Order: sequence, then structure tokens, then C-alpha cells
Amino acid sequence: MRKRIIAAIIIASAMMLSGCDTSVVAPKVADVELGDALIVEKNIVNAEDPSEKETEQETVEEETEAEVQVVEADDGKVYDTDGTEIVRSYLTGQPIRIDDRQTRPLAVMLNNIEAGCPQSGISEAAIVYEAPVEGRITRLMAIFENYDDIPEKIGSIRSSRDYYVYLAAEYDAIYTHFGQATVYVGALLNSTAVDNISGAVSGIDNPATNAFYRSSDRKAPHNVYISKEGILSDIEKFGYRTELIEDYQQKLTFPEEEGTRVSYSNEKDATVLYPGGKTTGKRNGFSSVQARFEYNKEDGKYYRYEYGGPQIDLETGEQLAYDNVIFQYCHGEVRDEHDYLAFGIHGDNGYKCQVFTAGKMIEGTWSRGIDTGYRPTIYKDKNGNPITVNEGKTWICIIWDEFGEDVVIE
Repeated sequence: MRKRIIAAIIIASAMMLSGCDTSVVAPKVADVELGDALIVEKNIVNAEDPSEKETEQETVEEETEAEVQVVEADDGKVYDTDGTEIVRSYLTGQPIRIDDRQTRPLAVMLNNIEAGCPQSGISEAAIVYEAPVEGRITRLMAIFENYDDIPEKIGSIRSSRDYYVYLAAEYDAIYTHFGQATVYVGALLNSTAVDNISGAVSGIDNPATNAFYRSSDRKAPHNVYISKEGILSDIEKFGYRTELIEDYQQKLTFPEEEGTRVSYSNEKDATVLYPGGKTTGKRNGFSSVQARFEYNKEDGKYYRYEYGGPQIDLETGEQLAYDNVIFQYCHGEVRDEHDYLAFGIHGDNGYKCQVFTAGKMIEGTWSRGIDTGYRPTIYKDKNGNPITVNEGKTWICIIWDEFGEDVVIE
């Protein structure tokens, strides 16, 4: 089966992408027009046949402890005690002040090699992405919702790959990294298409000067961190827009009524998830980090494990736990002898997704148009309806489709 790379030109102001076929898999920077992005897709669509069985979801009323004190008003809206309207978060579905919801998220690249673990500040992220990188390990990208709640210390920070930039664009996020695979993403980062906070390394034309620092408790390159004060200073210095784009589109679908949970009682049980399989040594990325999630029925959360034990936040000492886990299967390619990878995270090719919530697995497909810029990936069930997930934090695994058979779900 012939594979091809589609070059998508990103219009700087709106991240508008339009696909055009090329014949090269790994062009040098000189071969890529400023702002171009590489996106991979397959020629052959392997969509599953729609099921006649409808995906049933049940909702259960549940009290939600809001992090903000609220009062009800005669106009039917809810306000904080200082008069600020309280709405539902685009990222978690939970109560949030309206000005915080309208703030652009911050996407931060995080180390996930064992020498760089545990991470600091990751537990405060509303959404975490995990995808394979060269060396067949995984790297993380954390999405932080508003600037007031950015942790004082986040890290350790690692380098950029282009597919993470495209994923960050789903949220209209300001993208933060230290280092990059310049040959594949340097032109994009140096263009006006991406608002990014980049470390002062070779290949970056306009680096940040305040965000990054090195700690003394780890050896380079696993000791780069960002501070809250520094990142906010650099956002201001670059003059980046801090409010969401006007026609922002929410990615995840939450229960219609706040404080309710979906149970999916007729769907398959799925309480232990191995995105890379149960053994090490496989070439899918997740296997090498021994990634898994275990569902806890008592609190309805999926607890994260890697490298033989619980994955914790170094600052809190607590294990990472998520209300939802999503496996998004994407076609991948090896670009060169250095094992740099490319993943197709745009398109409507019938690639499957598995959404895990409330201890159940809902199977479907995902789609994301290449001509709609920052627009997010949408997960739909076998009947074509958006899959509803529970309120709270979400972890998304980009599964290399060619290694999809390695995934184990129990």
C-alpha cells in the first residue's frame, strides 16, 4: 500500500489548512514554504461497518463540587460572589468563570523518558496528550486551562514535533517547548502561524527570554522547567492574543446537564487499558514506558501507571487520575534514519477511536478536517453521534494504527 504525505498550507491568522499532494516524505526546511505543515494520511479507508445497535448512554444525577462559590440569579444564570458569570469549561465541562473559559489555553511539551520523571505540574492540566516519538518512547503535551491556575513549576520541558503543534491548534493554545526537530517543524515555529514560547536553541529565530530555567536536581537535558511568572511575562512580551478565537469550537462533548454522569451500562466493561500492550520491547512507543490505566469504580477515575509503578506529580506526590481516556488511532510513518515519526492527525478516513469513561468502552471513529484550521478532532460513535464523556480531566493517547494490534483492553 502506497503511503503519501499531504502538505497543508497554514494561513497565519486563522490556521486554515488546505491539502495538496507531494512526493516527498521528509523534505528539508528549504523545501517547505514558510508556515507549511506535514500531515500524513492513507489512501485506503478502512472504516468499520456501522452497527445497527445504538450506543446507549444513561445519565445519573450527581453533585459536583465546584471550585468557585456561586449564587443563583433571577436571570437564570449563575454568578461568582464577585458578580462574574459562572459557565461550563470547554475542556472539562466543570464550572469555571466566564473570563477564564475565554482565555487561550497553554500547551506545554513534557518529558516522559524515565530520567525525566516524575513530571512537575502535570496534575493541574485539564487534558494530556501522549504520542510516540523517536526511540519508540512517548512524549506528553499538557493543556492548561487558564493562567491563574498555571502551576508555579512545570516540567521537565522537552522538544517539539510537528504533530503536537497540530494537536495544540485544536484548542487555539499557545504552544510551549524547549528544542525541536528543526528539519520538520522549524519553519512552522518560526512563522506567524503558531503563537509559541520557544527555548533559546539553534533553529529558533525569536526565543523566549523569561519562561525557561534549569534546575539543579537533574542532569541536562532533563532539567528544563518553566515558571508561571516567566511564561506569563513572555506571553506579554510577544504580544500574543490571550482570548480564544471568536468562532472557537469545543472539542469534547459533555452531559447536557451539569453535574450528571453518563454510565453507558450496555457498553463493554474496560477497566485496565494498555495502549502499548502488557509487555515491553514492542515498537509502538507506549510499550517502552509500560503505560497503563486502571479504573477505580469508587471514584470513577482512571489511574495512570508507567515504568512499573504509579505515575505521580512530583510537586504533590499524588498519582495522576483522569475521568476519561481516549485512544485515537492514527496512521504513522518513519521519516528518516533518525527514527523521526509523522502521524496523520487530520482527515476523515474512518480511523477508529476508543473512548473510555465510567469503566466502559465506546467504540467509534474520529474526524478532523484539513481545511478548517484549528478545528478540533470529533469522536463519534458507530451511529455517527458525538461521544459524550464525563466531566473532568481527559488523557488522549495517539495510537500508531500500524501497531494497533498491540493494544490490550481488559
